Amino acid sequence: MRIHSPEFKAMTERVLRATELTSRLNVLPFEDEEGKAALFERILGRPVPAGTTIYPPFFTDHGFNLELAERVFINQNCTFLDYAGIRLAERVLVGPKATFITMGHPVDPGERREWLTGGPITVEENAWIGAGATILPGVTIGRDAVVAAGAVVAEDVPPASLVTIGKATVRRQW
Repeated sequence: MRIHSPEFKAMTERVLRATELTSRLNVLPFEDEEGKAALFERILGRPVPAGTTIYPPFFTDHGFNLELAERVFINQNCTFLDYAGIRLAERVLVGPKATFITMGHPVDPGERREWLTGGPITVEENAWIGAGATILPGVTIGRDAVVAAGAVVAEDVPPASLVTIGKATVRRQW
C-alpha cells in the first residue's frame, strides 16, 4: 500500500477509531462483562465468539480484520496489528504480551516512507503462542504447534512442532 494514498488515509482513520475504542475498553473494571462485550463488538465489528476469552488490556490497530474462532483464549496485554488479517482458529491459546504484526515497511531506505508491506497471519487449531512471542507478517502457525515465550516468528511453523529461541545463558560473573 502506498503511504498517503486514499487507502492509507482510510486505514489511518480506522486506526484512530480502534485506538479510541481500545482505550475505553482498557479502563473498564475487569468484572464489567457487558461493557467489555459491547466494546469488543464495536472493535471487531461482530460479537466475540462463544467460549472465547480476551483479557484486557487489549490492543489492535484495526480490529475488523481480526477473526477469532470459538474457544480462543487471549491473555493480558496482547497486540494485534491486523490490517492485513489475523485468523485464530478454534482453541488457540495466546500468552500475555504476545504481538501479531501484519504490516511493515520495506527495508530499502528510499521506499520505507513511501510504502507499507505485509501479509496475513493464520494460527491453526489448538496452537499455543507463548508469552511475549512476536508473530510477523505472512506467517502461518500449524495445528497443535507451540511457539515458545519470547520467540520471534518470521517463517511458517509446521503443525505439531515447537519453535523456541536460545535459552538465556550466563556470559560472565563478577
